[in-house]
Amino acid sequence: MKTVKAGLIGFGTIGAGVVRILDSSAEVIRQRLGASVQITKIADLDIKTDRGIKVDPGILTTNADEVLEDPEIEIVIELIGGYEPARSFTLKAIQNGKHVVTANKALLAKHGEEIFSAADEKGVCIGFEAAVGGAIPIIRSIREAFVANQFSAIEGIVNGTANYILSKMSDENCDFQTALKEAQEKGYAEADPTFDVEGIDSAHKIAILTRLAYGTPVGADEMTIQGISSITPEDIDCAREFGYRVKLLAISKYDGKSLDVRVHPTMIPENHPMANVNGVLNAIRVCDDLMEENVLVGHGAGALPTGSAVVGDVVEIVRNSMAGTGTRVPSQSFHTAKIKPIPLKKIEEIESEYFLRFRVKDVPGVLAKITGILGNHSISIASVIQRGRGYGEKGVPLIMTSHLSNEKNVRDALSEIDRLDVVCEPSNLIRVEN
Repeated sequence: MKTVKAGLIGFGTIGAGVVRILDSSAEVIRQRLGASVQITKIADLDIKTDRGIKVDPGILTTNADEVLEDPEIEIVIELIGGYEPARSFTLKAIQNGKHVVTANKALLAKHGEEIFSAADEKGVCIGFEAAVGGAIPIIRSIREAFVANQFSAIEGIVNGTANYILSKMSDENCDFQTALKEAQEKGYAEADPTFDVEGIDSAHKIAILTRLAYGTPVGADEMTIQGISSITPEDIDCAREFGYRVKLLAISKYDGKSLDVRVHPTMIPENHPMANVNGVLNAIRVCDDLMEENVLVGHGAGALPTGSAVVGDVVEIVRNSMAGTGTRVPSQSFHTAKIKPIPLKKIEEIESEYFLRFRVKDVPGVLAKITGILGNHSISIASVIQRGRGYGEKGVPLIMTSHLSNEKNVRDALSEIDRLDVVCEPSNLIRVEN
């Protein structure tokens, strides 16, 4: 039986998960693949720390070139994350004619054009199922299962850390800092959680899905990104009163002419298919002309769920190689010649429903002033909640939801409202997706 040799760069949590899966599932892989996959070299700066699995010390190295230059290694698995040296290692592996499997969403979001072009030129495969949604097979679904579908929208809860925090805030009525601290204690959040809670990680993932769904490159730096650190228990409580849940959504919509791609906290109805996807779970909703709607739910992170997606890519590459089909599916879903730029809407151009939160002085005429300004900017109010007295100098909360409105009009109105002498602090908006 054939043995395919692979090399691993990055022996952290996910890397250890991949090694564990290839060892524990070796027999089932042989039965399904008709070949064996063997990790023959592992490169990491730290080769002393115990990962909880047994490996031959002779295959460990601190020199990535021992993986990249080994002529017997056919597949390089890159799991170090970040931009550099991951970019250089990936390009060198490709240049040496090796297939690459990666879970590095940041790398592909920023340098995807360069990496995919290099892989196409060398005729090698890039597997990156683990880069978005962990164990959810969204990449394979878009590239293969939904190959005939014209996509109109992709929405996703694609960051488990942010989803855990918002779920905790919603279910236990705690504030952001309390929920974040617990997430860190449980290992769901990094010591520096910025990428997760400020939406950057989600932006990298929706950039990848946008490229695959619509055949166009979009950079994370081109889209609006807003995190969840400003969400308050009051927002959560009012959302509940209106029949909504707050989620950090990555959104990509295409109307046939332009793209609307953004990441921000969003209120979705309690009966929405993703409203009760809680904890560290991820969910991705795909809308198109044939199925109308599909929702994929699963574990978006963790050693074994993510490692499972990595191993799936490795096995797919080996199958293609054994069948003599090479790069059977275009890595970008579209053939390179068909990748084209699509105009990206500015956030000011979108239309949405809005949740608006104000803190105002408890004096007569406040509501009339605020609704008057909103009306002057063509913003129609759907509902209003006025909180009780007793908030002292901080004022009282005034909560509204709007009908479908233009983002620029809403921002202009809020800017004008914030200048009123009856407004105690800057207003807050959360977009609503119905």
